[in-house]
Amino acid sequence: MKKKIFITGASGFVGSHLVEAAQRMGLEVHAAVRKSSKTDQIAPFVDKFVFPDLGNSENLKTLFEEEQYSYIIHAAAMTKAKDEKQMTAVNVGYTEAILQAATCASVPVERIVYVSSLAGIGPIAYNSEKLIDESSPYQPVTVYGRSKRASELMIREKFADSPISVFRPTAVYGPREKDIFILFDTMNKGLDPYIGRNPQKLSFIYVKDLCDVLLQGCIVEQKGLQFYNISDGLVYSRYAMADIFKSTLKKKLFRIHIPLGLVKMFAQVSQNLYKNSDKTPVIYPERLGELTAENWGCNITRAVENLDFNPKYDLERGLKESLDWYKSHNWL
Repeated sequence: MKKKIFITGASGFVGSHLVEAAQRMGLEVHAAVRKSSKTDQIAPFVDKFVFPDLGNSENLKTLFEEEQYSYIIHAAAMTKAKDEKQMTAVNVGYTEAILQAATCASVPVERIVYVSSLAGIGPIAYNSEKLIDESSPYQPVTVYGRSKRASELMIREKFADSPISVFRPTAVYGPREKDIFILFDTMNKGLDPYIGRNPQKLSFIYVKDLCDVLLQGCIVEQKGLQFYNISDGLVYSRYAMADIFKSTLKKKLFRIHIPLGLVKMFAQVSQNLYKNSDKTPVIYPERLGELTAENWGCNITRAVENLDFNPKYDLERGLKESLDWYKSHNWL
């Protein structure tokens, strides 16, 4: 009999790859989505769609007791919001409700995986003696990062003895990703823009490697609450992605460094223009702090040792596969 897995955020970028990987692993996949979500793309990999209120712990408990899931992966999150309280309510409140329901159910799950973010820890200094590891202090620079910090602190306080694995992926890229794609689209037009001239150390994780380690986090035996930082294990210069793009697509790019002061002015104007809108601009002051951070280098030793994590994709291999997908699907 197949073991069941409950996945939130299943119609999102990471979630869509996750349900496919889970089905390939032989699990019975139950995808938690909104009724308004587009599900045609993931339907072939989902055994059952469910439409729970992720903020209602009692309703979730009833669902968990009826379905008797072996594993839960909570990958849903709000990444952009004009109101910090709203983002906290979703990213912390929904997480607490799911964990409360899962840990109080009459038939407890074997393991719960929570997808946090390296943004919850925040960047470090360029010349830092060590990379970001699980003991690094929290110093997030965005609303999203602060909400992830708050969710992790809540888990530490209320669920420290529960079978939960918290994953902090760095920047995730791959087919169907839309945020980093904006950069690829810009490069495809011949431009290679940078904010300022300060060097940066960046890290990335290909979505397939991330899905593999999240599923390992479900099935590998672990003690109690665990935290894992996730990247491909390498650190890249700020120009690495553009260099691979040029090599792969045989493009000539015009590299330009826009003065930081000018971009700060633009970010502030953008924020003011969007003040009364439900949407957020591409660049705003807080986002600028994340984009210009000096060092996102990430230590993955704990995931390697505890989960036998062995990333199959470095940036070159993953980016080539991604660009091929974007080209074949007419995104580029």
